[in-house]
Amino acid sequence: MNVFKSHFRFNKRQRNGIFFLLLIIVIFQTSFFLVDFSSNKPTDFSQNEIADFKKEQDSLINIAIQESKPKIFPFNPNYINDFKGYQLGMNVDEIDRLITFRKSGKFINSIKQFKIVTKVSDSLLNKISPYFKFPDWVTNNNNTSNISFKKIRKEDIEVKDLNLVTSSDLIKIKGIGEKTAERILSYRDKLQGFTFSDQLYEVYYLEKEIADKALEYYKVLLKPNIQKININTASFKEVLSIVYIDYELTKKIFNYRDEVAEIQSLDELKKIDGFPIEKFNRITLYLVAE
Repeated sequence: MNVFKSHFRFNKRQRNGIFFLLLIIVIFQTSFFLVDFSSNKPTDFSQNEIADFKKEQDSLINIAIQESKPKIFPFNPNYINDFKGYQLGMNVDEIDRLITFRKSGKFINSIKQFKIVTKVSDSLLNKISPYFKFPDWVTNNNNTSNISFKKIRKEDIEVKDLNLVTSSDLIKIKGIGEKTAERILSYRDKLQGFTFSDQLYEVYYLEKEIADKALEYYKVLLKPNIQKININTASFKEVLSIVYIDYELTKKIFNYRDEVAEIQSLDELKKIDGFPIEKFNRITLYLVAE
């Protein structure tokens, strides 16, 4: 019992401290209920300030609305599909007219022709036509002449080796402009020359039907002399530089080489897990096992 009472025994100094603490708590609690801390002083805004604030608010709202709208990037209207057409605001009939026109093998080469074929409204045409991007040969032809484009006949183009054609030769093909011709020549350089005519289909952003047309006039007549790399002594960087080999495949090749010490035949590459068998003939154009 004496132990219990000892917790509640205070000397005079301690009792004074407790008294003042309780007094401070009572004063703060009383002040909280009796004193009004809110400010009733009205904020004085001039009419000009209110107008400026509203103008800025409207501006921010408009920006938010514009940013929320789907963004449209330049595109070739010849390749509008159902989904793209719906996004642009075209109805089913307008999209069907365009698709039927394209299936006939024809191309739309102007905004006016797009209007005639699809029969879209003027309001929709004015909205989407600024984003139309026609091939270079169409743009150049429209800028230099009012005469409609005349197709180049096969007899007008000299059949050449695909490895010897120049940019001026390539742009004779309908659908190939200067930029596309540059991409073809650049890819040819990376390959050290085309070995197979169908390697033309591997050029970025070259549509198949345009490549088909080009191959009617230009084919691989003389295969290039490709500088081969010894797979057993080549560096990682040298193997990775081959067009048809990516980083992951290069690692797998080097891991396999480390396991077997020496690759006796390139056919061994087919044993590597994940090796692209369909690219074997192209990859081995650049390799030799010695």
